[in-house]
Amino acid sequence: LLELAGHYGFHPRACAPYRAKTKGKVERPFRYIREDFFLARSLRNLEDLNRQLQDWLDTVANVRLHGTTQRIASEAFAAEQPALQPLPAAPFRAVLKLERRVTHEGLVSVGGNLYSVPDRTRRVVEVHQFADEIRIFDAGRLVAAHPVLDGNRRTLVAPSHRRRPVLARHAKPTDATPIFERTGDVVARRSLEIYAAVGRRLARGERA
Repeated sequence: LLELAGHYGFHPRACAPYRAKTKGKVERPFRYIREDFFLARSLRNLEDLNRQLQDWLDTVANVRLHGTTQRIASEAFAAEQPALQPLPAAPFRAVLKLERRVTHEGLVSVGGNLYSVPDRTRRVVEVHQFADEIRIFDAGRLVAAHPVLDGNRRTLVAPSHRRRPVLARHAKPTDATPIFERTGDVVARRSLEIYAAVGRRLARGERA
């Protein structure tokens, strides 16, 4: 809260609990919007919501006579606007700092989704959760950064976080995974497809 206040240049003031009159009408507008705008309204998508909301503000909410102040909202805002400070050039980046344990698969759970970390990362890491990005720190060092996944029960693995198996010297990678079978002093290399074909023949009762 203090970081947010510093970014936008306001001073928070703590109010005593159960003292509604000291807090102003901060909750009443939400009820008004819910009952007057959302009730019995059909919305196609976010763009349609924003369009309808702006139209409602311009034609209903901001041109009505306020019951408490006895002022029209749009006129009151116009009178106060010269005294208002300009918004900062960049929006405030809210961050939620969490401590998470790395799974045996090298994944960290954040917001119902799993995000990868590099191999050999410590078992406990610090996560900085932004609105659009997940940053993972190991002993204060940034080791992973991921975009936030939509929904839940999804997994995001960065290819650079997984070590590739080391091939033997002078060996050429192939599409088929080889099986090494020792015959005397000679090592035969056979494709898995050979064993799959043998298995199909045995299943039909034929001789291999």
